Order: sequence, then structure tokens, then C-alpha cells
Amino acid sequence: MTATSVSPSITAFLEWQRLQDHYGEIASVHLRELFGADPRRGRDLTVTAGDLFIDYSMSRIDRDTLPLLVALARAVGLEDHRDCMLRGDPVNTTENRPALHTALRLPASAELSVDGRDVVADVHRVLDRMATFTDRVRSGRWRGATGRRITTVVNIGIGGSDLGPRMVCQALRPYSHPDLSVRFVSNVDPADLLAALDGLDPATTLFVVASKTFTTIETLTNATAARSWVIGALGEDAVDRHFVAVSTNAAKVAEFGIDPANMFEFWDWVGGRYSIGSAIGLPVMLAIGRGAFGDFLAGMHTVDRHFATAPLESNAPVLLALLGFWYANFFDAETRAVLPYANDLAALPAYLQQLAMESNGKSVQLNGTPTDVSTGAIWWGEPGTNGQHAFYQLLHQGTRLVPVDFLGFAEPAADLPLSDGSGSMHDVLVSNLLAQRRVLAFGRTPADLAADGILEDLIPHKVMAGNRPSTTILAPELSPGVLGQLIALYEHQVFTEGVLSNINSFDQWGVELGKDQALQLHRAVGGGGVAESVDSSTEAIVQWYRAIRDGSPRM
Repeated sequence: MTATSVSPSITAFLEWQRLQDHYGEIASVHLRELFGADPRRGRDLTVTAGDLFIDYSMSRIDRDTLPLLVALARAVGLEDHRDCMLRGDPVNTTENRPALHTALRLPASAELSVDGRDVVADVHRVLDRMATFTDRVRSGRWRGATGRRITTVVNIGIGGSDLGPRMVCQALRPYSHPDLSVRFVSNVDPADLLAALDGLDPATTLFVVASKTFTTIETLTNATAARSWVIGALGEDAVDRHFVAVSTNAAKVAEFGIDPANMFEFWDWVGGRYSIGSAIGLPVMLAIGRGAFGDFLAGMHTVDRHFATAPLESNAPVLLALLGFWYANFFDAETRAVLPYANDLAALPAYLQQLAMESNGKSVQLNGTPTDVSTGAIWWGEPGTNGQHAFYQLLHQGTRLVPVDFLGFAEPAADLPLSDGSGSMHDVLVSNLLAQRRVLAFGRTPADLAADGILEDLIPHKVMAGNRPSTTILAPELSPGVLGQLIALYEHQVFTEGVLSNINSFDQWGVELGKDQALQLHRAVGGGGVAESVDSSTEAIVQWYRAIRDGSPRM
């Protein structure tokens, strides 16, 4: 198989029909029955990848389900598709590019050549430059235009140039430099930039402008405003000491006014949502240092190797992808909740939204024909225990089936004892995680409620149907290496679901049209008049907007 080979839809395979038949047998089986009939289920339906311990025993499957799902994955050539991606074949078929984010975390001793170029050498050349620069900033040897040391880094980007580094910096907060804070700006709404600049001194602020093409309108608008803020306080010559760029476009970086010597490169085979291990991770390295960033990359590589070598039957990303595909296509699950019981992972659901929904939010197969399977579940979530007092009611008693990923850690970054000596606050947190997954799975029956003396007319309101599936992902602690493993686990899961759906997970044409339309409408919104081709609704809204902006009486 080559990267450009086009498989038939997965529904054309005999293995699909066998899975449909199996679904008819298991669809109505309750998790209470599955656990009751299989005493070893909770011990056997687990898998380990690196430091990650994954329990999928509370899934709507029996001992026959996964072999059938794995057979389906083999039928569509998953292993061949995986190998194509890892060796640098152009798996992004609509743009004729590799998707080589895994090369970003290869060790320096590895070998990988693409089109005759040593990719590993290129990656480590940039990593070495990043490390030298971050050492200088963190030590105070890189100073601003007035000679004062940098105390705040402001990353300006959007999408993958923002969500990844923002999430990782927040998740690894305990590892951050005590005298260097990192802030993020992404929204073109001026409130975002103004909030990030609030209380900052231009003389001690360093901006990282992250844009692959250095043409992204939101990023360049924010960066231009930040540049004016610095110049207004320190003068034009200060730009070189207060701005660096992460980009592939040296000419545009120079045109903006940043010395290309202060540009950190990455490559067109790095998709934005897969780019956190590249120079896009510069604010992360600034925050946690070169050593911890190296641990972060090593964690991703650990799961890369697992994905590349583990048999499908014990391959963690593959198993999780198969379960996601199973729920979406047989149980009609439209959404998926990621619930980290770690407050520092508050930004993880938003990060995974882009990773999964931009990758697999497609309705066309590789051959250009419409899909006939469900693709691109809606990902969402919130840290526990906050979500328990918000949306868990729907998870437990609503009419929608929402598969859940619970994330937890044995050791917290910090903990506080309970005054009654019954443990710690972290123990309370983990107890809530365990309780929620049990209630989702097993629920509470009318007989249970009656035995507890609940009034008969209240019993229907208090019944918990259960049979709500979940996966639990645990690790010793939220370290840089473990976070890298989590990210790679989800990356490869998304890729696998894309292969199963016969779609290209590495383009995002749906994002581009809105950008083009916004550029066309900017002139009208700014007061330059509406083009004749604009629809009547948009024309009316522009006129309403301009009337208010111009101080005219409201229409």
C-alpha cells in the first residue's frame, strides 16, 4: 500500500457486516450483566502505554467485540497506513505532504530521510537553537532594549499556534521558571490583547509571534498592535530585543520587522494542531526549560514507538480509536467528553477539540465521494469536580449517550491534608473520579431505591439507568513526560479513526473559506462599502453595524 492508495469504504467489508451482527447481540446488554458474568473483566480489559494505565472495562463491549473491531481495522489496512505516515509518505493527499509530527520527537540518533533530506538533523538543529535562546532568556543573559531582563513572555498565535502551548504551559505550571511568566493572545478581539498586556512593562516583555505562513490575519493584527505598544514606549530599535518569530516564512517575518536571525523554523509537513513538539513549543521551553521540554518530547516518542510496534490487540491508541468508532457508528454517539480530574489540565478539552474536530470533521472520503459512516465526534469537557455540578446530570440521566474519558493521577503536584485525618484533598478528588465512573456504568435501579426506602412517586426521578460507557486513563503524576504521552495517545487515536473512516485527517479546507470571506468583508465592515455579490442579510447587518459605529441614529 502507498500513501495515495484509496481504500473502499469500511462498510464494504465483510468484517463490517460481522460487527453489525454482533452489535445486534450486545446492544441491549447492560454493563451490570457484563461485569457479573466476567469476574476478571476489570483486570483484563486494560492496556498500558508508557506510564499510562488505561482501563476500558466500562465500555459497551464483551470479549468478542474487540477482536471483531481489530479484524475490521486490519481489513482496511490500518497497519500499512500507520507505517506510511511514520516513514514520511505524503499521507496528506490533498496537499501532497507528509504528516511527520512524529519526527519532531525522534532522538538525535534516529534516522529518517524524506525526499533525500535528513529530517532528524533539521529538527534537532532548530531544537538546539531554541535551547540556546531559552537558556539566555531564563538566565537573564538575553535582555530587553533598556538592559532589563525579560520577566514576561507573550505568545501571539491562534489555533495550533496557541492551543497547544497554552495547554501545555498551564498543565506544567509546577515546572515553570519562578521569575518568568507566560501569557497568550489569540483572539482578534482587542480585549484579548489588552487583557494580556495589562500590568506589563514593555521593557521586560518578550513577544513570540507564531504563524506558519506569517499571514494569519488574527495573529498579524495582534502582533502589529503589540509592536506599536513596544515602539510607543521604547522606540523602533527595540523590536529586535522584544520580538521573535516562529514561522516558515522568513521574508514575511523580515517584512514585519523581526530579524530573521530571531526566527525559529518549522516545516510544511508539520500541521498546526500537531505542532506542539516543534518551534511552536518555544513558549513551553521558555517556561519549563530545555531539560523538561526534552522529557516532554521523549514522552511523545514513547507512545509513538508503542503505536508503531504494539500489536493492534494491545495497542492503546488503536483500541481507544476502535471504541470511539464503535460508539459513533453503532450507538449513534455524537459527542465525547474528556474529563480531567486535574485542574492544571483545564485547557486539554479545547486542545483536543481542535486535534479531533479539525482533523476528522470531514464528509468526503479519500476518493472524493461522500462518507457513509459517522466522522468527527464533537469533543468537549471540563475538569472534575466542576463538571459534576454542571453537566453530569445529563451524562447520568439524559437521553443522549456520551462516552467519557476520565483522566487522573496518583500523585498531585501539591496536596493538602484533611482536618479530620481521613486523607487529603487529592484523595477526595480521586474518590469523585472513581464514583462517577461507577455510577455511569452501573447506575441505580428501582429495586435499589425501594430498598433504601425512597418514596414510590420519587423512584422514577431517582433511577440512574447506567450502561453509560467510559474509559479511565491514569498515570503516576502530571509530569512533562506523561503529558507528552497523553498528547501522542490522542494524536494517534485521531489518526486511526481517520483511517477507519477513509478520510484525510491532515487537511482543513473547511477553515480556509471563512478566512477568505472575512478578508473580503473587512473592507465593507470598515466602512468601504458592500460588494454587490453580498447577500441581503449580510448587507443589512453591515449597514446596522456601520450606523452604530458612525454615530448615526439606529435603524
